[in-house]
Amino acid sequence: MAFLLEKGYKMQIFDSHTHLNDNAFINDVDKYIEHAKKLGVCKMAIVGSNAKLNQLSLELAHKYDNLYSIIGWHPEDALDYNDEQEAILKEQLKDPKIVALGEIGLDYHQDVTSRELQMKVFRRQIKIAKAMNLPISVHNRDAFEDTYNILKAEDVHANSGIIHSFNGDVDWLNKFMDLGMYVSYSGVASFKKTHEVHDAVRATPIDRMLVETDAPYLAPEPLRGHQNEPAYTLYTLEAVARFRDENPDKIAKATYNNTLKLFGIKD
Repeated sequence: MAFLLEKGYKMQIFDSHTHLNDNAFINDVDKYIEHAKKLGVCKMAIVGSNAKLNQLSLELAHKYDNLYSIIGWHPEDALDYNDEQEAILKEQLKDPKIVALGEIGLDYHQDVTSRELQMKVFRRQIKIAKAMNLPISVHNRDAFEDTYNILKAEDVHANSGIIHSFNGDVDWLNKFMDLGMYVSYSGVASFKKTHEVHDAVRATPIDRMLVETDAPYLAPEPLRGHQNEPAYTLYTLEAVARFRDENPDKIAKATYNNTLKLFGIKD
């Protein structure tokens, strides 16, 4: 990774999915933003998942010009989603710093919430996003088939969205591409044994690709096992460029512009 810095690359990188509103960062946000800037990460989307984290996402987006807000209800928090919370969400989504609704979706790895409830809450939020002409940021863990079927049934073409931290194979990539979705690659794309994801990285159209950290989770190689942070988007970007045999500057420019376009941000 050091070679990028040594050769004087001056990239503009957009971390399309991170959690500076998490307890790991919230008391030291300035430090993490400054570190990110040193590694070329100049914009970030701060993602919520419940009432508390949605509010913190909005607060950070209003405090820092280079931060944007994505709010919604994560499948693990679906038990607490109700008519009252939906009304609050709809009002919050009118905020001009909101760029997407998320992260929403399905998580079959955990057993906190029934699959039926997760799917119901997922569908409800997709309908809100469509009504408000917002893209969605989709969480999919061990739920490819149901995630795809719901997105297809709800006809997401009009507003599109992101399969965040994409960890599927080329077949699933193509299915989501056919729905008009973008895919965002996290540190998982840099892991040595995630060969199917490496193949998907190579097969992804460059105009449909984003990069992210999902910090504080999924730190990329060579920092796997450490706490992730927005600055480390650079490492994921470098891995994507390596697997595609392309210049990192090209990947940085493309993913940056793709993120601006999808989120409707004027740079």
